[in-house]
Amino acid sequence: MHLLRAATLVTPDPEAAAATYARYMDYTVAERGDVPADLAASWGAPASAGRAYTVCRPKSGRDVYLRFVQGETPADYRPLRTYGWAAIEICVQDVLAVNARMEASPFDIIGPPAHLDGLPNIFPMQVKGPDQEIVFLTEILGDMPEYALPRAESLIDRLFILVLACSDIDASNRWLEAALKLDAGRTIELAYTVLSDAFGLPRDHPHRIGTLTHGADVFLEVDQYPANAAPRPQHPGELPPGIAMATLKHPDFATLDGPWITPPARREGVIYGGARAGVMAGPDGVLVEVVEVA
Repeated sequence: MHLLRAATLVTPDPEAAAATYARYMDYTVAERGDVPADLAASWGAPASAGRAYTVCRPKSGRDVYLRFVQGETPADYRPLRTYGWAAIEICVQDVLAVNARMEASPFDIIGPPAHLDGLPNIFPMQVKGPDQEIVFLTEILGDMPEYALPRAESLIDRLFILVLACSDIDASNRWLEAALKLDAGRTIELAYTVLSDAFGLPRDHPHRIGTLTHGADVFLEVDQYPANAAPRPQHPGELPPGIAMATLKHPDFATLDGPWITPPARREGVIYGGARAGVMAGPDGVLVEVVEVA
């Protein structure tokens, strides 16, 4: 079972964001509306009540979504400099073709296609979107023994990993394992050029990263951020700027103890499908929404 269900991104104009992802990433709108007050409360973001949102799905039709919620970004927010959800990773069929498309788009290429040392089956690039969201666009070249990696069914397909920036990677791993009943994989050190560039470090500076899995499904990456990273600025009562929240499906929802921001409740819409959902806040203020799977 693939547990990743959605990523929620903050933007001043959800319709404009949806149009940008439609034009350059072939996404389509699956749902639009205004955030119900009880849902906003479950996020710990009561000021998001009544704000517009759009939910988009990939051209392949896979039921993994990007949700854009209306909100304002603090003037002092800088991507790849603060703790919390740092990037979304989307699988693609041909990263060189995608790079050519991005060159003619409003997405800034911050990391051109490049092979990763020690990870020969991963061929990624990185862009920064119009709302300062960081998007990794990754071609999967082959299987990895411990992971079931997806294969894109359209040029730019579904979200398959969310990247978490941590002040203490070990503490974040322990919380994710205990709260969400996930398994922490091995951690490695590798040159991570977009992160080094963000902090003004040498491009070959090693960064410690790891993964969280459910069986062979790998869907969370955890990154140890440098000591001069900072908590993410946000307006009171609103979602954090950039990538605000991860939404996971969970087949053993009844075993999860929280603590929930508000008690889980049944939610309607394409992300929830009438199932129960609730939100936990973890280390560094990270928000994880969990949807029950029957």
